Amino acid sequence: MIFIMLILVSIAIPNFNGSVQRARESVLRQNLFQLRDLISQYTLDKQKAPQALDDLVTAGYLKQIPKDPITTQTDWVVEQQEDTITSPDEQDQGGIDDVHSASTAIGSDGTAYNTW
Repeated sequence: MIFIMLILVSIAIPNFNGSVQRARESVLRQNLFQLRDLISQYTLDKQKAPQALDDLVTAGYLKQIPKDPITTQTDWVVEQQEDTITSPDEQDQGGIDDVHSASTAIGSDGTAYNTW
């Protein structure tokens, strides 16, 4: 009887761990989509990109910055736009262009989370 229980547990634990990992990856994808969408909305509304993720909170686009489900921190890596001059009277001060996970771990699809 104990032997059968051990066999069942040895099958169940890897399946459970895989389910947890897939759930975290799903939340990561959702958070990245939401952050990228809000960066675009902010940029269109304000005619300039946010300088930091906190700008999204300050402007009311987010209540709080979501945690990265892989690192369990709000340690997102942001890509900054380059400063550009569109005309002599106008200078764009750059800002956030994209956001990625800070984790260098490899996802179930074989790519690093920080490349998603």
